[in-house]
Amino acid sequence: MKEFNFMNILITGGAGFIGSAVIRYLIKETDHKILNIDKLTYAGNLESLKEISNNSRYQFCKTDITDKESLTKIFQQFQPNAVMHLAAESHVDRSISSSAEFIQTNIVGTFQLLEVCRQYWINLSEEKKQSFRFHHISTDEVYGDLGESNSGLFKETTPYAPSSPYSASKASSDHLVRAWHRTYGLPIIITNCSNNYGPYHFPEKLIPLTILNALQGKKLPIYGTGEQIRDWLYVEDHARALYQVVTKAKAGETYNIGGHNQQKNIDVVQKICNLLDELVPNKTYGISSYKDLITFVPDRPGHDIRYAIDASKIKNELGWVPQESFDSGLRKTVLWYLNNQEWVDRILTGEYKNWIQKQYQS
Repeated sequence: MKEFNFMNILITGGAGFIGSAVIRYLIKETDHKILNIDKLTYAGNLESLKEISNNSRYQFCKTDITDKESLTKIFQQFQPNAVMHLAAESHVDRSISSSAEFIQTNIVGTFQLLEVCRQYWINLSEEKKQSFRFHHISTDEVYGDLGESNSGLFKETTPYAPSSPYSASKASSDHLVRAWHRTYGLPIIITNCSNNYGPYHFPEKLIPLTILNALQGKKLPIYGTGEQIRDWLYVEDHARALYQVVTKAKAGETYNIGGHNQQKNIDVVQKICNLLDELVPNKTYGISSYKDLITFVPDRPGHDIRYAIDASKIKNELGWVPQESFDSGLRKTVLWYLNNQEWVDRILTGEYKNWIQKQYQS
């Protein structure tokens, strides 16, 4: 791809956890113009972009990616050189209890975006057509379950075997993106990442939920026995990787992005407790350690046992490697939540509180 010094990059889902990290990185580290389109569902939070919201190179538009008419107008007005598609419903538990939104956003929304993008792309000049990229950001969950064996890693060639409605909807969107490349020639790239963590993470996921529950003396729910293994990727490392991909990768390529940090869920929670015992040794809840709050709850249906990423392709071809170890990234994450309680308080309202109480009776 010929990278222009000043690109217009359209980002879907930029108010979400990973999307906001990408936008903060692009505004701080590059000269590109960014248009963030986001539906602002419960997990979309413009508070995560407050520090760059007044930058002249940043724009926001509240838009649903299933709205083809609105998308068409946005493309015509903004004239993007690249699209980074992060908008998605992403929580497995929610997909199990209510899958319709996942089908609508992750599959139908991706289809509408691809069609609008294709119509825009075919009318570009030849030079811009060659340099344009549609970058689809996906998940390692599309590959399914590596099982209890400690060997084996997800590669870009691993067959898809999604387990949950969420991962099935993301697998479907991946297939659509590849089909638009094969059939229409749309210059696409796909990345599949492992579990992200870090600042500004909406507190329904394991790490932020554990931190915030512990600080309030609430139970720390762990599915089953906590033996499930995930590869953890610090979100700011991921943002750097995505920029490398959208500016350097050849059209049609797929890259797996992982943090080289396989951890059991129980070990993750215990490490958080150890950090909190060190940083906030306030035992006002009748406990000697935050580990006393750990509670095992019935496992969720279809829960995959192990995910692990082989990230050698992106290292060898694009030169990306993660900068954070799990221990360094986790410490940064815990400290961020301790120092940003106001952010947490502002988003912990309404729908999220009701849902989390129903799920975990906390």
